[in-house]
Amino acid sequence: MVPYDTVEEYTRKHDGYVEHVRIRRTDDDIYPSGWDYTLHYGTTQDETLLRYDNAHERTKGHERHTGDAVEEIEFPGMSALLARFQREVDELPP
Repeated sequence: MVPYDTVEEYTRKHDGYVEHVRIRRTDDDIYPSGWDYTLHYGTTQDETLLRYDNAHERTKGHERHTGDAVEEIEFPGMSALLARFQREVDELPP
């Protein structure tokens, strides 16, 4: 089994919204970037408002989800992507 090193993980719930961040370093071949991550912001009723992930990095790359829309993005590095996610969450409803 390939080891994963959790760098950051938290879940915050407030006023009907949930923010979940999980960032792990890995040597797993399915993550060529060396990162396994999910950066999610949505409602407590399971509606996705914003999510970045690389769940299918080898085949689909890095993705940005907004509602039902999905777009492939360039991966700027983990720190830059987390900062982008946090800026975008600040612009969404509380």
